[in-house]
Amino acid sequence: MIKKRAIKVLTELLGLKDIKVIGESIYEGIGVILQTESTISYSVCPHCGTKSEKLHQNHRHIVKDLPWGEKQVFLEINRRQFKCNRCKKPFSEELEFVKKKRTYTKRLAEKVIQEVLDNDIHSIASKGIVTTEEIERMLKDASDARGDTKPSGLKRLGIDEIALVKGKGHYCAVLIDLDTSKLLAILNGRTQEIIKETLNGWGTEVLEEIKEVSIDLWQGYKKLVTELMPNAQLVADRFHVMTQINQELDTQRKTEKRNIERLINATKIASKKAEYEIILSGLKNSKYPLLKNEDSLNDEQLNKLAQVQEVSTILKEMHRLKEKLRQIFNQTNDWYTGVFKFGMWLSKAKKYFPRSHNTIIRWFDEIIAYFDHRTTSGAVEGINNKLKLIKRSGYGFRNFENFRIRCLLNWA
Repeated sequence: MIKKRAIKVLTELLGLKDIKVIGESIYEGIGVILQTESTISYSVCPHCGTKSEKLHQNHRHIVKDLPWGEKQVFLEINRRQFKCNRCKKPFSEELEFVKKKRTYTKRLAEKVIQEVLDNDIHSIASKGIVTTEEIERMLKDASDARGDTKPSGLKRLGIDEIALVKGKGHYCAVLIDLDTSKLLAILNGRTQEIIKETLNGWGTEVLEEIKEVSIDLWQGYKKLVTELMPNAQLVADRFHVMTQINQELDTQRKTEKRNIERLINATKIASKKAEYEIILSGLKNSKYPLLKNEDSLNDEQLNKLAQVQEVSTILKEMHRLKEKLRQIFNQTNDWYTGVFKFGMWLSKAKKYFPRSHNTIIRWFDEIIAYFDHRTTSGAVEGINNKLKLIKRSGYGFRNFENFRIRCLLNWA
């Protein structure tokens, strides 16, 4: 028999409200099993609200609890069944520390969820305390408890996407509160229909309060915002504009490099071959010196930039125009000046950036809207980077729903 003093100590160590330890066993290779019982002699009928002390039957089973040091702890609990004196129906009592039909305590679930958010399912399951299936159940319960809450006080919304499987064309739409940098939703797809279903679920009272929406240069997002958010100003994200500029600049770099390599292979004249080799040397390894912000280049990259500018007048001018556009975004603080500077830039850039020129013309109003409040999707990019880390560490997630839950719980 376990002594009364030991019972008191174990009960205090267990630390569960209205639960006392009545016995304990230690099994080598398994852990500690504590026999417990409730200190309350009654329960309340969920059907009529009547307090009942009439015990109908006992239901004993074992659940996992927080370990004590290196020892795994199991609780033998008794979820008693009472019979209501008023409505005559039997009912099982509610235990505050463990949900019905669960093989673990609530506090163990909370600890495991926090570990999973910082790690992955397989590495946590490998510790042997809980199984992969139990972890997935914990995540689902936490998500259900969180509920599909509508955004509160949402004024500026960011819409972007993340590749769920790189190179497979499977993208997830990401919705973010730009003022709080909080993830609002991550969706299994980026079609208008999928995003529209989520936005409609928020209700018109939420959508009508949104004042600005930052998007990339996709017409589908533009159509959704125009249709569902009548009071919102569309803002084309400046970083996506610069991405397109850089893509066109890099395409020209690749084209010139291929052309020079072709000339080197075709020419038979030594002097010409040597001339082309000098040009090729200047073009090689020039991608990042050309595309990276010039004020962020190190000395080696600045030297390479000078080399490529010396061998290619076209790339020199395209790089100058790219840096000029970045300067316009960084240093212009009002809409009127932004319109004027963009107009001047477009007149000079048409020859060198025909594709980007046409895109900017099509999205001119949304791009210029940036200068009203300098709204960007910078927070979206930061969250997307965190989502990518979760994706890389989450190889234990066997479906999108588990991945979505883990992402949302990180910002819960």
